[in-house]
Amino acid sequence: MPLPMKATPTTTTPFSMKKLLSVSLFLLLAVSGVQAQNTIWTADKANAWYQKQGWLRGSNFQPSTAINQLEMFQAATFDPQTIDRELGWAEGLGMNAMRVYLHHILWTSDRDGFKKRLDQYLQIANKHGIKTILVFFDDCWNDEYHPGKQPDPKPGVHNSGWVRDPGTMILNRPDSLPVLERYVKDVMTTFKNDDRILLWDLYNEPGNSGYTNKSLPLLKAVFSWARQVNPSQPVSAGLWNWGPQFDELNKFQLDNSDVVTYHQYQYINYHRDRIKELRKQNRPLICTEYMARRNGSLFQTVMPTLKAENIGAINWGFVSGKTNTIFAWDTPIANGREPELWFHDIFRKDGKPFSDDEVNLIKSLTGKQ
Repeated sequence: MPLPMKATPTTTTPFSMKKLLSVSLFLLLAVSGVQAQNTIWTADKANAWYQKQGWLRGSNFQPSTAINQLEMFQAATFDPQTIDRELGWAEGLGMNAMRVYLHHILWTSDRDGFKKRLDQYLQIANKHGIKTILVFFDDCWNDEYHPGKQPDPKPGVHNSGWVRDPGTMILNRPDSLPVLERYVKDVMTTFKNDDRILLWDLYNEPGNSGYTNKSLPLLKAVFSWARQVNPSQPVSAGLWNWGPQFDELNKFQLDNSDVVTYHQYQYINYHRDRIKELRKQNRPLICTEYMARRNGSLFQTVMPTLKAENIGAINWGFVSGKTNTIFAWDTPIANGREPELWFHDIFRKDGKPFSDDEVNLIKSLTGKQ
């Protein structure tokens, strides 16, 4: 059974069963009566869409100058020059898709500015021939967040400044749900016919950080909101943990995703087994997170397999920077010394690769050499 990846569960605010039931009821009421308006794409529609895309390959993208989603898109730290330079390196590798995280605080604190900067990011990516997978909610890493100045990286600590969205707040403050609904609908409506967006990834790793089924009501709500908007792009939420406590979440994700997305950070034989299982859905497959060298999830084994299977290949990490994802999830290095074996990421800040062999392999698979 794969262990929960990418996030280390943190202590969350205790809440009573009565409060949990009231929150669940509130969320269920919010999604009732709207599911029939627009429904999941047929398998034929999804497969026809996928056939037009060609083989998708790329990375989860965070510019090296941003520690988290907020620092990437806030006005004071938005860095189009770095984004342009680094996406140019992606173009040079033959990548054509990047996965990018958003956060509702960006919208609540500066709605118009945030959407303007998101559009600017999409312009830069499009210039480099790259489409974008946009991620709304996320159950990983730090539970507390705020607009404004973000923390400095902790030396040697993987994703020390990454923040959840909305995190435990939704369990303790169900009155925040209408704000989240307005956020999702506004962003999706603004870009619903924008072909620079490949796919809407509605919820990253639902149930992580020890939430499990506490995340199910919000997961159902965000799918309902997306169906009401009815974007031209497909919607999905990736499977990432196959433990029995995730059965209900996984079933809902599979039953409601237009395109099946998933994460797999294990050795290639486990990855092949997962592909075999997910093929039963008869829908396109995109692996939206893979490549953790210490775990044996490698470009050399995974990427050729995904190409042969015509599965989208989106690895975690691109340029080593403030996220510190060259360090492993659970193995901090207190003095911040660079590990001999990077966990994630492809390039250094100056554009030199961690491994020439990896870069040559990627280029050979994408037709860049």
